[in-house]
Amino acid sequence: MRNLKVFIAYNGADFHGFQRQENAISVQEVVEKAIGKLLKIPPPVIYGCSRTDTGVHARRFCFNVRIDSKIPCTGFVKGMNTLLPDSIAVLSCEDASDDFHARYAAKAKEYVYLINTKPSRDVFLQKLAYHYPYPLDYEKMRKAAGLFLGEHDFAAFCRAEGKSRVKTTVRTIYELEITRNDGICEIRIRGNGFLYNMVRIVAGTLIYISEGRRSLEDIENALENGDRALAGVTLPSEGLYLSEVYY
Repeated sequence: MRNLKVFIAYNGADFHGFQRQENAISVQEVVEKAIGKLLKIPPPVIYGCSRTDTGVHARRFCFNVRIDSKIPCTGFVKGMNTLLPDSIAVLSCEDASDDFHARYAAKAKEYVYLINTKPSRDVFLQKLAYHYPYPLDYEKMRKAAGLFLGEHDFAAFCRAEGKSRVKTTVRTIYELEITRNDGICEIRIRGNGFLYNMVRIVAGTLIYISEGRRSLEDIENALENGDRALAGVTLPSEGLYLSEVYY
């Protein structure tokens, strides 16, 4: 029995997240069915590095799957890419150790949130970036970004029902960069783990900082006492990308 470590990319616009759903199409279901068809076996269970919500995209998403097949990794990649829809692509495949698990072995993850600040919506970015047609105060946002760095309790930056899924809401943020290019604001955040909707709430808080609706003190207090009301709005899913997983 082999344990394959596979990286994929997907456009999440047409999927109800990665994880299998009873009454909706998911990335996991589509990939499992493709593996089953390729190897002529019942669809195996794949184990993803993360859950992604409806509409969220991934540039490099990792999963592992156990198969009893001698198919070469190059053949697996080529075969899968002939069977998967255009919205999902297999990037790489390699044999991993028997104890490798895509989720539990991850040391860090990086997410990107894209904001289109052009006055008119870009039809070529529909469902690929959040349209916010107003100027952003990058200086204020970058000052606020520095407050998130390091180890903090991010309870205020988590959707309420997500707190029951985890043992602790403490996370460590290694990097939070904000750049702009031709009207597109890119918020890049790397950490040892993320809570439910955490990146989207952090991005929404940075917009509130830009607008003057929140202050640096509000962020400090939110990190200190966990008050969700001191953070910003949860931005829509279409601007969010799982960009990289580090092992």
